[in-house]
Amino acid sequence: MINSGDTAFVLMSAALVLLMTPALAFFYGGMVKRKNVLGILMQCFILMCVISLQWVLYGYSLSFAPGEGFWGGFSWAGLTNVGLEPYADYAGTIPHQAFMIFQAMFAIITPALILGAFAERMKFSSFLVIMILWATFVYDPVCHWVWGLGGFIRKLGALDFAGGTVVHINAGIAALVTALAIGKRKNFNHSPTPPHNVPFIVLGAGLLWFGWFGFNSGSALAANGIAVNAFVVTNTAAAAAGLSWALLDWMFNGKPTIFGCVTGVVAGLVAITPAAGFVNVISAIIIGVVVSIICFISVTVLKPKLGYDDSLDAFGVHGVGGIWGALATGLFASKSVNPAGADGLFYGNPQLFIIQLKAVGITVLYSLIVTFAIYKIVDMVMGVRASEKDEVVGLDLTQHHEAAYTLLE
Repeated sequence: MINSGDTAFVLMSAALVLLMTPALAFFYGGMVKRKNVLGILMQCFILMCVISLQWVLYGYSLSFAPGEGFWGGFSWAGLTNVGLEPYADYAGTIPHQAFMIFQAMFAIITPALILGAFAERMKFSSFLVIMILWATFVYDPVCHWVWGLGGFIRKLGALDFAGGTVVHINAGIAALVTALAIGKRKNFNHSPTPPHNVPFIVLGAGLLWFGWFGFNSGSALAANGIAVNAFVVTNTAAAAAGLSWALLDWMFNGKPTIFGCVTGVVAGLVAITPAAGFVNVISAIIIGVVVSIICFISVTVLKPKLGYDDSLDAFGVHGVGGIWGALATGLFASKSVNPAGADGLFYGNPQLFIIQLKAVGITVLYSLIVTFAIYKIVDMVMGVRASEKDEVVGLDLTQHHEAAYTLLE
């Protein structure tokens, strides 16, 4: 039975999640050199076009068509049998197509997260091919395993309310693999690259925070108490993480920075994503504070020590934050918040933590191996990295024949 309130809520949430991809474009775009900002914007926007089409043609079917295997198969390809009546096994009160389009927005932003790791040095043609292959062979199978009918991680009993494993761990590990495979930016060791436009970063982060309410609350798939809980804990974890990072900046670098604060907010949003429908507000504060500490260490200590060039900290925030969020769900989940969920370790059920650990391990391993294979195949066939000359001139001019700023400073 279709409920008009639930349908309106999910459609509005889908629109909010779509907004997160342009928000990410500004968030990432502000961090790169001015000669590469349009390249970032273009990569995010083209994914909105390409993945939207991939999803309706076959991505949704691979991810959500019922099936016990590697993915769901092609029975819903081209939205065959995906109509305007509810599909009760996913959402009983909204049209099936409303569920489909809500999930499409997740499929769009997940590959977009990865591009932060190889910013400023990948050919646009290779980027397109890698992203289509990644969506098909990494995102769609993992999505099916965790959320799809017959998915084996779903059958294990793993909890992922809005995409800790499917979105953030999956993309974060792919980001690390790609950053290592493509190598460092030219002159990476010699000249630190300050963000070219910090207001862009803040604008992007603010819009991400706003859109994330659709991401997490919308995953309740109904305008109900679980959606309200997800909204409240999402805001709370983001606030706790943003404040924590600002304090860490203050303690270790002498001054609190807006760049640090918004990075903390995003890390908090990442970490609360898998837990949003299962934890209470006190747990959300703990999740937010802890994610700032571990991501701060990851970005400011481990990355320089290990020497890899994850340009915009896609792994340091989404990978590390997503892993903590998935494991934290195994610690803090409570049936008193959501009777359809499970109790975590701190509520007397250590089994859930072990299940979450397995889900994290499977996702990390799978994303790592298949992302590396996709990268290597595309590199052999067409080459992935932009030429040294293109990198020096900037990808805006060499890949797109455009410049973001026409006035000289």
